[in-house]
Amino acid sequence: MSEVRVRFAPSPTGYLHIGGVRTALYNYLFAKKNNGKFLLRIEDTDQTRFVEEAENYIHEALKWCGLEPDESPEKGGSFAPYKQSERRNIYDQYITKILTTDYAYVAFDTPEELEKLRADYEAKGKVFSYNHEIRNSLNNSLNLTPEEVKQKIATGTPYVIRFKIPPHRTLALKDIIRGNFTIDTSTLDDKVLVKTDGMPTYHFANIVDDHTMEITHVIRGEEWLPSLALHVLLYEAFGWQAPEFAHLPLILKPEGKGKLSKRDGDKFGFPVFPLAWKDEKEGTSSIGYREEGYLPQAFINMLALLGWSPSDNKEILSLDEMIEEFDLEKVHKSGARFNPEKARWFNHEYILKADTSELLPSFRQLLKEKGIEFDDQKDTRIIGLLKERVNFVKEIWEVGAFFWIAPSVYDEKNYKKTIKEDTQNILSQLSSGLQSIEFTEKELHDYLHEFVERSGLGFGKIMQPLRLALVGELKGPDIPVIMEILGKEESLQRIKNLISKI
Repeated sequence: MSEVRVRFAPSPTGYLHIGGVRTALYNYLFAKKNNGKFLLRIEDTDQTRFVEEAENYIHEALKWCGLEPDESPEKGGSFAPYKQSERRNIYDQYITKILTTDYAYVAFDTPEELEKLRADYEAKGKVFSYNHEIRNSLNNSLNLTPEEVKQKIATGTPYVIRFKIPPHRTLALKDIIRGNFTIDTSTLDDKVLVKTDGMPTYHFANIVDDHTMEITHVIRGEEWLPSLALHVLLYEAFGWQAPEFAHLPLILKPEGKGKLSKRDGDKFGFPVFPLAWKDEKEGTSSIGYREEGYLPQAFINMLALLGWSPSDNKEILSLDEMIEEFDLEKVHKSGARFNPEKARWFNHEYILKADTSELLPSFRQLLKEKGIEFDDQKDTRIIGLLKERVNFVKEIWEVGAFFWIAPSVYDEKNYKKTIKEDTQNILSQLSSGLQSIEFTEKELHDYLHEFVERSGLGFGKIMQPLRLALVGELKGPDIPVIMEILGKEESLQRIKNLISKI
């Protein structure tokens, strides 16, 4: 087999949905598994729906995910340019070529003429389709003389180029994921290949680009499955070898029917985009996985298992392990239901796996936003201490803010449960004894145990008021650890604060 070459070819008509990222991921994994090349191509022929900044968003999202293309508009490559809007001269050559075959024709039908035909069909309870049954009677080169066609073009009459579907054929199609199936070509309509402005449609440009860029495997979403017959016939029209095709299952809503959408994310409060974005035109904005605090490795791992399972059903896999395991034939045919809770679980697992130094930069940014000075040694210790309790780095603040900010109020329920008549006296004695010891975890542990034994009051009677003084609630890591991190001066001050409130 020749070198494997695959492409991810998004349109900058909107921001990149996680379904698109998964398509990019599967292309990347397949390429790397087979020592091939992963290309990024921007399919921007539809300028009417072009969204400014969408292309930059695509590049940034792939970079954050760690899916660097081997060839792209940014990186270049032997098959440049990688933006369809810059490939017009290439398309023009193949437009001329296909018009010399029996697979294409020029159509001059006006929008008004086509609308009238649709209305006439609807009045008879039928569906209008520009196909083999009626094309020879319409305003096109199949029904006009060559001289009439030339004259219309010369006088500037608008026209499109349509594909001439060969009727009454049983077309054999093959999909790596879905197997073999057939389609009756008589059920297909004659799609427009070139628009009135001379720009190719998606179908035509896509085929020309895949062929000229030597794409060996087309791995794309299930929504393109109905276009497979047309694309195979286009390859046939040019006399080219078609690539192999694989159509990926949909990512489904967490509940109910249908594919995952932005509306689902808004409803359930989870991202459906890799990065946050703001649509200035519509005045809307959406959260992103990056900004929500997901680690890129966790995000990619979660996406990989939405539609594919490794051989041993292992759930936590590095990118290298995914590459080694990936097999298109093990991608599921049916849709994969998205589970927001599972996404959070993946992030929790990756936070546990991460070296604390990897989490420090984002936590540092959080402290900066709160106006708190960094202390790398202290902050690293706290992250390591609390990361098993959180799903996101930002939650470390939520469960451990007391390390930086002394409690000014105490949880009412815990206060009533903990503070008794003798609490003030117990805390005063405890504080007095703490003055003379070194504030290391071991020294504090030994002293507190000794104090409890000597007092004969039991752990709860002493340790709960102490925890309340330090934290403001009855939560947090072991008390000796908290006190060591806070230090002697801060710990004693917090005990004094609670004594004064009793």
